[in-house]
Amino acid sequence: MAITGLALALYTASKPLQSRLQTLTAQSSSGLIGERFGDIAVGARRSLDLSAEIARRDTYATNLARAGAVATTTQTALGRLATIAKDFLSQSTSLLPGDATAVEAVAEQARQALKEVGALLNTRSGETYVFGGSDTANPPVPDAADIDSSGLVTQIRAAVAGLGGGNAASVLATAKAAAQSDAAGTTVFSAFLSDPAAGGSESPRSVPTGDGQSVPYGLFANRNTAVVSDGETTGSWSRDLLRGLATLSGLTADKIGESSDFSTLVGSVTDTFRSAVGALGVEAGVLGDTQARMKTLTTDHAAVTITLKSQLSDLTEVDMAETLTRLQNTQTQLQSSYQVIAKVSGLTLASFL
Repeated sequence: MAITGLALALYTASKPLQSRLQTLTAQSSSGLIGERFGDIAVGARRSLDLSAEIARRDTYATNLARAGAVATTTQTALGRLATIAKDFLSQSTSLLPGDATAVEAVAEQARQALKEVGALLNTRSGETYVFGGSDTANPPVPDAADIDSSGLVTQIRAAVAGLGGGNAASVLATAKAAAQSDAAGTTVFSAFLSDPAAGGSESPRSVPTGDGQSVPYGLFANRNTAVVSDGETTGSWSRDLLRGLATLSGLTADKIGESSDFSTLVGSVTDTFRSAVGALGVEAGVLGDTQARMKTLTTDHAAVTITLKSQLSDLTEVDMAETLTRLQNTQTQLQSSYQVIAKVSGLTLASFL
């Protein structure tokens, strides 16, 4: 049966309800006002700006998290390096001429510690060498496992082997020069870190924290970052530690008879370890302050992001409770409209649909 003019008018009048039902159904499913920016009208530009700002802050937060992980790993390595320095500071302080057993024991421990220090300077956070400067993919101490055979260690041991006859000052000078050297064949450090035109002069790695802002957090295996070493030092806590360990590792029982030279040598080594302990403490403290700052910045970014997401939600998302209520009311209205049309046209609702 044909739809009468009145039924047709009623059906046409129900079109807005049908459109509203379709919109409300989609909104109740997605939670969004619309799938296109045009659906949010005047809020479209603001929505784009908010989305960009949220993405930018998410990037900063992600970078801070990665830098924070590197800093945490670095702190652990610094802690162990400081423990080694403190241990040998204590042992060298109590090392006396004439005690052959103690000398040989300390020398052996120093040989083992050299390998551990080399490994610690090659510490990684994920795939990043934390003491490598910007050369994060390569070890700052390339032959850490064979550090005993490095020029630095063999030259120092050779000098210690010649201790005697009042030459302690000369032996110490040779050891210091070897530890300070960046020459290939002597230094244990990578060519990148040893090159003054590359890693030897670059600034510490830093993490962007905002527009035009960054926080430095990187350390170097071969030089200090935040501290100036004092006392009996090469100028670098890592070189001081290696120098002291290499010197002790070269001691043998036959050198204990050289009482004056032995005491001078060990006294200088003790001062070297003391310098390393102090510098490591400052380095770790400054890095700790940096970690605290990064944590604060991460918290700040998170707080701002929450606010931005709330603003974006107001522009792009529906009030779900209100939407469901409107959906139910629209369904009821449309059902009533169909029933009226069916009665007017003489059709059942099922046949009309």
